[in-house]
Amino acid sequence: MGSQSQQNMNKRELLESKRHESLQGGGEERIKSQHAKGKLTARERIHFLLDENSFNEIGAFVTHRSNDFGMQKQKFLGDGVVTGYGTINGRLVYVFSQDFTVFGGSLSETHAEKICKIMDLALQNGAPLIGLNDSGGARIQEGVVSLGGYADIFYRNTIASGVIPQISAIMGPCAGGAVYSPAITDFIGMVENTSYMFVTGPNVVKTVTNEEVSSEQLGGASVHSSKSGVAHFSFANEIECLSSLKTLMSYIPQNCEEKAPMLPYQLGDESREQLKNIVPDNANQPYDMREVIEGLVDEGSFFEVHKNFAENIVVGFARLAGRSIGIVANNPSSLAGVLDVHSSTKGARFVRFCDAFNIPLLVLEDVPGFLPGTDQEWNAIITNGAKLLYAFSEATVPRITVITRKAYGGAYDVMNSKHIGADMNFAWPSAEIAVMGAKGAAEIIFKKEITNANDPEQAWKEKEAEYADIFANPYRAAERGFIDEVIYPEETRMRLISAFAMLENKVKNLPRKKHGNIPL
Repeated sequence: MGSQSQQNMNKRELLESKRHESLQGGGEERIKSQHAKGKLTARERIHFLLDENSFNEIGAFVTHRSNDFGMQKQKFLGDGVVTGYGTINGRLVYVFSQDFTVFGGSLSETHAEKICKIMDLALQNGAPLIGLNDSGGARIQEGVVSLGGYADIFYRNTIASGVIPQISAIMGPCAGGAVYSPAITDFIGMVENTSYMFVTGPNVVKTVTNEEVSSEQLGGASVHSSKSGVAHFSFANEIECLSSLKTLMSYIPQNCEEKAPMLPYQLGDESREQLKNIVPDNANQPYDMREVIEGLVDEGSFFEVHKNFAENIVVGFARLAGRSIGIVANNPSSLAGVLDVHSSTKGARFVRFCDAFNIPLLVLEDVPGFLPGTDQEWNAIITNGAKLLYAFSEATVPRITVITRKAYGGAYDVMNSKHIGADMNFAWPSAEIAVMGAKGAAEIIFKKEITNANDPEQAWKEKEAEYADIFANPYRAAERGFIDEVIYPEETRMRLISAFAMLENKVKNLPRKKHGNIPL
């Protein structure tokens, strides 16, 4: 009997020892090295991301199966990635967190299998997937099986796209295959100075192109959040990153069949006097559309996405009377709010996310048109502008537009006009809806009269004023029903609350097809 008890005790001790070993990752020295770089460990990241004591690990004892290059002598429990599920504010999420202390977080066959397992569970159970990435790419010692592992992940990312929210946090250097999985996900957050994303690192770049470039210059957080637009968020440190991911989660649903959580809200006086004087009397004077957003939405609820990229358009989530909405807004304080290559793709991407996950869309419009010039044409403004047009046209969620000032030319059509399926279109009295600005229009329409006038400059001004009287207002469009209502700025919030409540059960079925062919 004693020996049986001893045996059981040994079994318990064995389990305890394995559990302890799995928690050590690559060992004390490597953990210290990770901390010295200002980085948390894989498990610490999970701890700060999830609700207290909610994490349930899967695959803690998995080890790699490689025998090449002496790899059989180096085995770590968990094989460089911590996977499992837990909750954020009580909501189920699946998480994987790569462990840089084990083989530099490199992806092996078994490492990939662990990630694939929780991806499958997330898809089957309709819950978000969050990836905390910190990986040097494929494990070179394993050759093609590690590449196959990446492809297995990419495939699942693609199948899950639009079904469950997928969020990526880049917490360290991610190279090669390690960047393509995040690229397919819905949102990417990066940490300044410690995280990088590139297809090939600085050494390879130097060998191939002879360019001397640092990791930061090539693929740091500031580069990807402002120049390339690869990253949607840039954070000062990892704690800020994880905290913001939790905030982001509060605006989005569990999956494509559900709606985002609604916060309780008691209607009161919803008039917002601060909106009266935001739009300047001078039509050419800039203002920051964020001021309009802050005046319309629940206090402190605006959560901006892609803040430092293509600043002539502002996108992000907010709440309106407790309801989660997505906002797309031209910003006159940057490039006069024009649509260009980057702002079009930024807007299109955000619209498609909101549509996929049942988040109603609010469009705030002040747009003088598309940006002209060779740079834009050669970089395919036609195709890229069409992406935004396509995204709005395809969207079946409730869609409301408010024109605050300019709505000129094709950009009027593109910015969620009535003609492409918007449900409600409001305009402020300051709205100008026309093919182009009065000055340019007068020059074209009255060219002969201006040329033949005794004082062409004066004639031009007179004709400009004549055109402006006719078109630089919202009433022509309202007469045709293209604008549902011209409203005072201060009453906009109440009208929006009422309109979104009215549209809450909107159902719109598109023609049956495999999928459309968005101009890419």
